[in-house]
Amino acid sequence: MEGQQQNSRSRVVKVNSEQSWNTFINQAKDQGSPVFIHFGASWCVPSLAMNTFFEELAIAYPGILFLSVDVDEAKEVASKMGVKAMPTFVLMGDDGAVIDKTVGANPEEIRKRVDGFVQSFRSSKILE
Repeated sequence: MEGQQQNSRSRVVKVNSEQSWNTFINQAKDQGSPVFIHFGASWCVPSLAMNTFFEELAIAYPGILFLSVDVDEAKEVASKMGVKAMPTFVLMGDDGAVIDKTVGANPEEIRKRVDGFVQSFRSSKILE
């Protein structure tokens, strides 16, 4: 039982095709949930190094859907999102619009941007 809990603790969902991408993005829109995406590649060391940080963010912000996209497995998604460098982080609003795109492995900068987004997202939801 303990092993099952450990496996289900990951809050980051892996996207491996355009079909799964569309499913998760539509689900987030339906739920009014923002989405934070980590585009990486198994051959890219900085990208791999960010996986643990990305998991930590997912735990810290349970109201955001966190997606991990391996550009080699889902080339069409990376292309559609204009991802050219690894790692790239994309923050999408609950309407599916891209709000922020960050290229590079700088955890402090990424956390600052997510914090700012979460605060403004909560403020706008309170005003509605």
